[in-house]
Amino acid sequence: DFGRSSELAFVVEPSDDIAVQEQPLILYCQVEGIQPITITWRKNGVMIVDSENAFMLANGSLYVSRFQRVRGDGSSDEGEYDCMAQNHYGLLVSRKAKIQAATMSDFHIHPQNAVVEEGGVARFQCQIHGLPEPVILWHKNSMPVNTDNERYTLLPKGVLQITGLRAEDSGIFHCVATNIANVKFSREARLTVSGSHSTVYKDPMILVGPENLTLTVHQTAVLECIATGNPRPIVSWSRLDGRPIGVEGIQVLGTGNLMISDLTVQHSGIYVCAANKPGTRVRRTAQGSLVVQAPAEFVQHPQSISRPVGTTAIFTCVAQGEPPPQITWLRNGQILETSDHIKLKNNNSTLSIYGINQADEAIYQCLAENSAGSTQASARLTVLWADGLPSPPQSVRAETVSATTIQVSWEKPLQNTKEIIGYVLHIRKAADPVEMEYQEAVSKSTFQQLVTDLEPSTSYSFYIKAYTSRGASKASEVTVVSTLGEVPAMPSLFIKVINSTTVQATWEPSIKLGQHEGFKLYYRKVHLSQYTGPVLLASNITAYNITHLDASVVYEVKLLAYNQHGDGNSTVRFVSLRETVERTVLNPPCDCMKDEQNNKTSTTGIIIGIHIGVTCIIFCILFLMFGYRGRLLMCKNVQEQLSTPQIPRSQRSATGLVLNGATRRDRDDRDLNGKQLDMNELERLFPASPSQEQQEKGITSAHSLSAPHDETQISTLPLDEFSIIEEQPDPLPKNPHASSPAAPAPNHGSANEG
Repeated sequence: DFGRSSELAFVVEPSDDIAVQEQPLILYCQVEGIQPITITWRKNGVMIVDSENAFMLANGSLYVSRFQRVRGDGSSDEGEYDCMAQNHYGLLVSRKAKIQAATMSDFHIHPQNAVVEEGGVARFQCQIHGLPEPVILWHKNSMPVNTDNERYTLLPKGVLQITGLRAEDSGIFHCVATNIANVKFSREARLTVSGSHSTVYKDPMILVGPENLTLTVHQTAVLECIATGNPRPIVSWSRLDGRPIGVEGIQVLGTGNLMISDLTVQHSGIYVCAANKPGTRVRRTAQGSLVVQAPAEFVQHPQSISRPVGTTAIFTCVAQGEPPPQITWLRNGQILETSDHIKLKNNNSTLSIYGINQADEAIYQCLAENSAGSTQASARLTVLWADGLPSPPQSVRAETVSATTIQVSWEKPLQNTKEIIGYVLHIRKAADPVEMEYQEAVSKSTFQQLVTDLEPSTSYSFYIKAYTSRGASKASEVTVVSTLGEVPAMPSLFIKVINSTTVQATWEPSIKLGQHEGFKLYYRKVHLSQYTGPVLLASNITAYNITHLDASVVYEVKLLAYNQHGDGNSTVRFVSLRETVERTVLNPPCDCMKDEQNNKTSTTGIIIGIHIGVTCIIFCILFLMFGYRGRLLMCKNVQEQLSTPQIPRSQRSATGLVLNGATRRDRDDRDLNGKQLDMNELERLFPASPSQEQQEKGITSAHSLSAPHDETQISTLPLDEFSIIEEQPDPLPKNPHASSPAAPAPNHGSANEG
C-alpha cells in the first residue's frame, strides 16, 4: 500500500465561474501522484482538443483566449468543464465546474410615481436579472441617495424605502444596476409629499411582506416587511415553527426588514412578520419561506486499500448537503456498472467488490452532487498477487444426500500444492446475492465436506479456494445442486370415544409439519393385518369420526401427512370400546335434572326444619323467664323502686341485648329503669306453645351456653321475622335523679298486665 503522497489526487480542481464576453478565462487543475501523469480536459463530457481558442497550459490548467457566449458556428464556451488525470495506477476525474457568461437583461420592473402624505411611507422598486447578480444603487435628482439618512433604507434586491416622509423628500428617483457585464439605468419616478401629518386613527397594515427565497449557505438573506398605520405600528419577527430566530448574524434594516448574514441550513424555515398596534393586541401578519441549500460535502471519504485476490473490497463514501446529494461511483473515470460481484448499497454509499481479481485493480471515485454543487473523492484498490500460489482446486462435485444435506468433494490443485494450509468452501443459495455467501474452512488433508442445515427443495452454489500463508488461489469452477424435497413431519393424534360404536380422531395443525397436501387415516382391528383406508383428508381438516366399530375388540388408528415428496411418518394410537359398554350397563344414566331438583328440595326442607325447631326453643325459654320476672315485679313496693339509684347506661354490662336472646343483667337493668315487657304482645307474637321435648332441649341448650357472672346467653341461627321490642316508660318528673339518654318510647301496655 503506497503512502498518501504517492496517491493520484487533485490539489486544485476547477471551480464554477462567470466569464466576461471576449475576455480570457482560466480553469485551474493541479494534480499530485506518481509520475508520469497525463491531464486532459472535457466540456460537457466531450474531450477538448487544443486549438487557438482553448488549450492547456504547462501546469495542467485550461486557457480560453476569448470567451464567447455564442460563436459564429453556433457553439458556445458555456458549459460544464472537468479535468482528468491518469497515471500507471488509474484515472481520476475532477468535479464539474459550471461556466456561465456574464449577462444583464433590461429592467423588467421600473420605479413608479408616488404621492404620499407627510409622515407616511414611500417605496420604490427596480428589478433586473443578470450574472453575476447586479448591484443596484439609487439616485435622487441625479445624485446618489444619502445612505447615512436613517429614514432611507436600500435593500439588496433593488428596493428603496423612505419612512417618516417630509416635504424635502419630494424629488425624482431612478436606479442604476451594475455588474461585470454592463451598467444600466431605470426610468425615473417622481415622489410627491402632500399635506401635513394626519392624526386620524388607521389600523396597522403591511404594505409589502417577505418573499419566498432560495439561497445557498454563507449568503445573505433580506426579508422585507414594511407596515403603515396611525399610530405607527411596531414590526416584529418570528418563526412559524416556534423556534427562536437567534441573534448572531441577525440585523434589522430600517423599520422592520430582517437581514440574516452567513446563512446556514438551520436558518431554513417560514418567517412571520407582524405589525402590532402599540399597547393593543391588534396586529396584521405576513409570511415568507426561506430555503437554504448546502453544496454536497463528504462526511466520510473512501480509503485506498490493498486486498489479496479472491477476497472482498469495501469502499464507503458518506456525503451530506441540502438537498441530500446523489452519489455516483466511477471506475477509472467511467461510470461503474454493478454486476454479480460488484454491489452498491445504502443509497450508493457503500461499494462492495466480491472475489476480487487483477481486473478489479483501479481508482474508484465517489461523486456527490446536488443543486447547490458537487464534489468528488477517490480511492485506489490494489490487488495483491503472489507468485507461486496454488492453481484452483479441481473436479468440484456436489451430491444431494437429503433434504437438508449436500456432500461437496474436490481434488487438490494441479500446481503449487506444497504450501497449502487449507481450503475454504464458499456456499450460497443460487437465488441470493453474492453478499449472502458464507464460508466453511476445511483442513488441507480433507477433500470433501458435508454441508448441513440447508433448506429443502433449494438450489445452492459451491466453489473452493486453496489458501497458503501468502494468499489464496483463484476460485474453482462453480457447481450448483438442489436439496431433496422433504416429507411432512409426524402429526399429533388424539382419540376420543364418542359411544360404543364411534370414536373421534383429532389432530392439531402445526407449522412443524411443513408443507403438506393433506392427511391419510388408517384403522384396523389389532388382530387383523389389513387396514381400512386410507381415508384422504384435506390439509385444513383436523378431526374425523370412525363409526360402525365393534365394541368387543381393540382398534389401532394411524394418521400421517403427505405431500408431493411422499408420505411422512405416521402416528399410531390404540383404543378399546369395551370399558365404555361395561360402564353403560353397570351405571345406567341418571336423570340429572330430577336428582338435582330432589337435592334442592331436600336441602330446603332441612333448612326450614332447623329454623322452626330453633324458633320453638327460643319461644319456650323466653316465655318461662319473662313470666317468672313478671310475678316478682308485682310484689315489689313502688316507693322502694323509686328510691333505688339508677345505673347509668354507660356503666351497664357490655353484653347487653344479644340477637335472639337476653342476659339476666340486662333484664335487671330494665327493672331498675321501670321497663316492662308486654306479655300480651309476646302471646300475640308467639301463640303456639312448644312441646315438652322442645322445652327440654331449650333448657339444655340454655345451660350449655351459660356465661360467667350468672348470665345466660342463647345463640341460635338468625330468624328473618324475629325482633325484640325494647319499651321505655314515660319520664318521672318527681325523681330528679331519673334520666334517660334516649327519648322515651310510647307506652304499649301497663306493667300490671305483665
